[in-house]
Amino acid sequence: MGEVYGEQVRPRRRWGRRLLITFIVLLLLVLGAAFVADRVGRSYAERMISDKVAEQVTNQKATSEKPAVTIEGFPFITQVARGRYDEIKIELANFAGPAGNNRTIKMKLLDVRAKDVVAPLETIRSGTGDIVAGTVTGVGLVDYAQLVELVGQPGVKLAAKDGKLTGSAPVQVLGQTVNVTGTAQLTVKNGNVVQVRFSNVSAEGLPDNPIVKGLVNSYVNKLAFDLRVPALPLKLTVQNVEATDEGLRVTAGATDVPLNSSGL
Repeated sequence: MGEVYGEQVRPRRRWGRRLLITFIVLLLLVLGAAFVADRVGRSYAERMISDKVAEQVTNQKATSEKPAVTIEGFPFITQVARGRYDEIKIELANFAGPAGNNRTIKMKLLDVRAKDVVAPLETIRSGTGDIVAGTVTGVGLVDYAQLVELVGQPGVKLAAKDGKLTGSAPVQVLGQTVNVTGTAQLTVKNGNVVQVRFSNVSAEGLPDNPIVKGLVNSYVNKLAFDLRVPALPLKLTVQNVEATDEGLRVTAGATDVPLNSSGL
């Protein structure tokens, strides 16, 4: 009896193992198919957004490399189902655009992040309705070489010190050459213009009298300039500017941006 029982148990165990293996294989196939579908859907959406951004850059008479778009978060299909995306990253390398007076302002990278994107599934299916980003933020850097060109005065040097923009230049005053230094006040005007005005000026080796101060201040006024930031995609307008070791970091922002119409 013991041998017969053992012979009956062994086939059952083999069938159990086969069923388990079959289940695992099917599960892996389903997961693999879901992963592939997720990647295909994400890649398609990223290409569509990239094309739209590139189109707007061209319409604004600007240039950049093809926008690199990444839809953050996993899985993508889950975000599609709930109609909300946590963050979309859009990187525009070598962005450049017109800044008035036949000048072009360049940024090695314009880094854009769209967050709290609402895209109802029905809107995606029908192609009607709005896909809206709650907030969009863009950051780019304008190097000091470009800013020196805007100043247009010989010998000018710009740098960051204690988080502020400083400028220095050799000046001829009373028959001698002295180095004049000052700290710039950065003011954002009209959404895309950054006014740069120098104050707290000092000049070593000069007497402290009204005549000398007047001469120095007259020169310092020539150092003032306006940085006109090119039109940026996604309705971005300049909100803040800060001095860094590499140049002026420009931060732009926008809210409630429709990504499937004028926003792109």
